[in-house]
Amino acid sequence: MAKRKRLLPFGTESDAPEAMPVLETKAFPTYPLGYAGGHTYTRQAPIADMAGAAAATAAMEEMADLLRRAKEGGRMVLTLPLVEVEAGYLVRDRITTTPEDMAELVESLRARGQQTPIEVVQLAPGRYGLISGWRRLQALHHLSAQTGDTEKFGSVLALLRRPEQASDAYLAMVEENEIRVGLSFYERARIVTKAVELGVYPTEREALRGLFPTASRSKRSKIGSFITVVRALDGVLRFPEALGERIGLALAQALEADGSFGARVGAALAAAAPADAQAEQVQLSRLLAGPKAPKANTEKQAQTAVSETNSGAEPLPGLRVRAEAGRLVIEGKKADAVLLARLIDWLGRQDWSADG
Repeated sequence: MAKRKRLLPFGTESDAPEAMPVLETKAFPTYPLGYAGGHTYTRQAPIADMAGAAAATAAMEEMADLLRRAKEGGRMVLTLPLVEVEAGYLVRDRITTTPEDMAELVESLRARGQQTPIEVVQLAPGRYGLISGWRRLQALHHLSAQTGDTEKFGSVLALLRRPEQASDAYLAMVEENEIRVGLSFYERARIVTKAVELGVYPTEREALRGLFPTASRSKRSKIGSFITVVRALDGVLRFPEALGERIGLALAQALEADGSFGARVGAALAAAAPADAQAEQVQLSRLLAGPKAPKANTEKQAQTAVSETNSGAEPLPGLRVRAEAGRLVIEGKKADAVLLARLIDWLGRQDWSADG
C-alpha cells in the first residue's frame, strides 16, 4: 500500500526555496516590447538580426565616407581654433589694410559673426596654413583678445583645400583678393617677384601667366613694368600700395633709363620722411620731373626776338612765313609738296652742331 504524503501549510520548512520545484515557463510567450494585445509575438530569426546590423554598418560607413570626401573636397565648413591656423603660410599679396577697413570688418564680425569661411590647407594634424581670408583671421584675433570671449571669437570657419602644388595655393589667394578688394599694380608685381624668389615659379614671365591667367596682355604688361619698381624700391617706398598706375609706370621708365635713379629716390624719401601716401607721391613727382631747365641766355633770347620780328615775312611771291609760339608756319600758293621736299632736303644738309 502506497504511503500517502502529508500536506503541510504553505510557508513551512518543507516549502523552503531550495526545496521548491522549478516551474517550466517555456510554454509562456514573452513580450519584449510590452503586451502584444492578444497577438502572439514572433521573435526575428538570428539571420534577420545579422542582416539588419550589416545594413546599419554599411550605411554608417557610407555616411562617414561621404563626410570625409566633403571635407577633403572643400564642401564642408570646419570650425578651427585660431591658434591652429598659420597666417604666414604664404607670402601675402595684400601689403597692408587701412584702419578704417579693418574697423568696419571687426564691427561686422562682432554684430553678425563670420559669414564667409577662410580657406586653409592641412599641414599636419591640428595644424593648418592660411590660403585666403587673412583680414577675417586678423579681425577674429583682435575680437578674441579684446573681448576675451574665446567661445564666440576663438575659432574660425574654414574650408579645407588640397592644392596640388604651391602655385595653386598662391593662385587661390590672388583670385580671392582680386575679386573681393582688388589689388594695386604694385601688390600684383610684388607677389609675382616673391613667388619667383620662393621657387613657386621658375621665371617672372611664368608667374605672371600663372597668377593672372585671365588678365589682358596690356594689364600683364603693366604689372611687368611695376616689377622693375618692386625690385628697386621695395622697402624704400613707405606707401607702395597707394602708387598709382601713371606715376608707377613713369618710375619704371626712369629706373630702366638711369641706374642711379633708385638710389636718388631712396635718399630723397629718407630725407623727406613723408607722413602719408600723398606726401610721398609729391616727392616722387618732383624726382621724376628732374632739375628745372636753365633759363635761356641772352643770345638765344635775342634770336627769338629776331625771329618773332620777322614773323609774317614774304621771302617769295605767294609764300609767307611766320613764327608762332615755337613753331614755323609756311603758307601760300607755293606751299606745296614740292616745297616741303626741298625744305626737308635743305634742312638735312645743314650743320647744326655749331648751334649747340
